[in-house]
Amino acid sequence: MSDMSKAVATQLANIEKRTGKSIDELSAIVKKSGLAKHGELVAMLKTTLGMGHGDANTLVHIVRKSDGQSAAGAQGLSMSQVLDGLYAGPRAELRAIHDKLIAAMRKFGEFEEAPKKTYVSYRRKKQFAMIGPATNTRVDLGLNMKGVTPTDRLFQLPAGQMCQYKVKLTDPKEVNAELIAWIRTAYDSAG
Repeated sequence: MSDMSKAVATQLANIEKRTGKSIDELSAIVKKSGLAKHGELVAMLKTTLGMGHGDANTLVHIVRKSDGQSAAGAQGLSMSQVLDGLYAGPRAELRAIHDKLIAAMRKFGEFEEAPKKTYVSYRRKKQFAMIGPATNTRVDLGLNMKGVTPTDRLFQLPAGQMCQYKVKLTDPKEVNAELIAWIRTAYDSAG
């Protein structure tokens, strides 16, 4: 069993413990909900069962037999092509921020890249970062790490979010030593 398969199995076991329901029972709830969209199903699980976002998202992917990748990723596009799509039109200039972040991350070692509809998830044994255009003028970097003091630049997010911290970037010059150190902390904690 791969490390990713073990991680998913562990998360599913934890979901069962936290909800008091088996995966089969939870699958039945999802299927009987009458909802079709992924986000609606995640919201329903969070509201009705009090699940955290990560658990609800994983469960919906499992129930729908999805690997979490966007349709573009599933069609075999290269990561460069996926990024071309994310950073098209008025967001094209933001691609330089994304590219600079990835260049810094590649110096840390290996990781997985999982394209989603509006961002790319970066994982080792678990997700450590999410990067994507938030607006036509800003890229958001989500980071998963604990014990880091928030700053005026590093925003701590409420519990239950996909990431614990977020950094808003509008210029490649903002990818500096401080930011790379935070990413490294998240990377190290995910492996």
